[in-house]
Amino acid sequence: MHTDTERCVRAVRSKDARFDGWFFTAVLTTRIYCRPSCPAVPPKVENMTFLPSAAACQQAGFRACKRCRPDSSPGSPEWNARADAVARAMRLIQDGVVDREGVPGLATRLGYSARQVERQLNAELGAGPLALARAQRAQTARLLIETSELPMGDVAFAAGFSSIRTFNDTVREVFALSPSELRERSAKAGRRPHTPPRVPGTISLRLPFRTPLNPTNLFGHLAATAVPGVEEWRDGAYRRTLRLPYGTGVVALTPQPDHIGCRLALTDLRDLTLAISRCRWMLDLDADPEAVDGQLRADPLLAPLVDKAPGRRVPRTVDAAEFAVRAVLGQQVSTAAARTHAARLVAAHGEPVEDPHGGLTHLFPSPRALAGLDPQTLALPRSRRATLTTLVAALADGSLPLGIDSDWEAARAQLCALPGFGPWTTEVIAMRALGDPDAFLPSDLGIRRAARSLGLPSTPSALTARAAGWRPWRAYAVQYLWATDDHAINHLPV
Repeated sequence: MHTDTERCVRAVRSKDARFDGWFFTAVLTTRIYCRPSCPAVPPKVENMTFLPSAAACQQAGFRACKRCRPDSSPGSPEWNARADAVARAMRLIQDGVVDREGVPGLATRLGYSARQVERQLNAELGAGPLALARAQRAQTARLLIETSELPMGDVAFAAGFSSIRTFNDTVREVFALSPSELRERSAKAGRRPHTPPRVPGTISLRLPFRTPLNPTNLFGHLAATAVPGVEEWRDGAYRRTLRLPYGTGVVALTPQPDHIGCRLALTDLRDLTLAISRCRWMLDLDADPEAVDGQLRADPLLAPLVDKAPGRRVPRTVDAAEFAVRAVLGQQVSTAAARTHAARLVAAHGEPVEDPHGGLTHLFPSPRALAGLDPQTLALPRSRRATLTTLVAALADGSLPLGIDSDWEAARAQLCALPGFGPWTTEVIAMRALGDPDAFLPSDLGIRRAARSLGLPSTPSALTARAAGWRPWRAYAVQYLWATDDHAINHLPV
């Protein structure tokens, strides 16, 4: 979008927050970059240039605006809607792969050479993987400086910096303030969020999103399908355990009108950036609801649903392999039965964790932990036991890689080749585990029931044909159709 100068200028002049994260405005005279909705007086057109990422702005020598804080805007929704190499690379960088595995690790995951990845990212984003990862570290550092009481050494460590000196130099270069000055400025400006009393060992943050956001289906779905011991709804928050590269964690996510409250307890602060990324991914916080709802409103039969409760998101997962296992357990059974089956697996094979502030007890078992389970111990039909054990074996040996970097169509083909995997299971995994915004479930009973009540075609083939006009946002249409049913997934717990 940054190449469409006329459109960018209109967005800046109207201070349109819908475009925050889509592009950044760099001011040639002041050498400052802003988000489109910056409240400052817009500069002259001849003094503006538009760049696709904060990293590109920083690499070109621009400093972040102290007023609009462009680095804290929601991420670009473009990476959620695409499955090409650049989009997959961006999802991996946001997931901290460059910090943990370097550029060679990123390239290996994508199946390209490091030089190819560098060239593609520079061509589209104006910055390579190292610069993009550096910008993310700077953003995480600022978030912690302004919203936590962590010592600066812990902030540097948690944000992924290799040394205090690099941390100090980066913060000064990007924000034109030292870390201490940034914290003092934030305190004076009253930017520290009003959060519950700090619990030792926890970090409280705000996760931004593009409005509108409808929390009912998002949190209702997560709460209604929560696996006992791994997830729970407590005191108005969805809580769950997290398996992370360096340790474990527990997160509590609370819906608020203008942000999601996030409280994290981590055994290793190096996992902070990844934990934030996983939570944003699970809640679909980088979505562009204006684009999604605008497309779906074009269908006169869907428009009333969208107008009634706009801003629905797709509830995803923090672990694609976990969700794939749960999808198999949920085949042809009720939500309550699926939870029961999953809870038994957790109790028998999950890794215990401590949760002094709630009722969580385990991590969901990894594929490797499940690889040796005895099928006879599963209270499932024989065919479904075979489906589950085959899936677990493929996940455990790496022959079925599922994650945010998956090629959606390749993953579908691999899933469909497994015994017991039909269109419903494959598509629900594509939607909720892999993040494909166009995944569709025309054979789902709830979808067919909703279609009949709205006057839409109710047979899978006819409904798929009608849904062509909803592309590429059919996964969001599924959320609106599901919402016509009075199921627990459509209500926040009392």
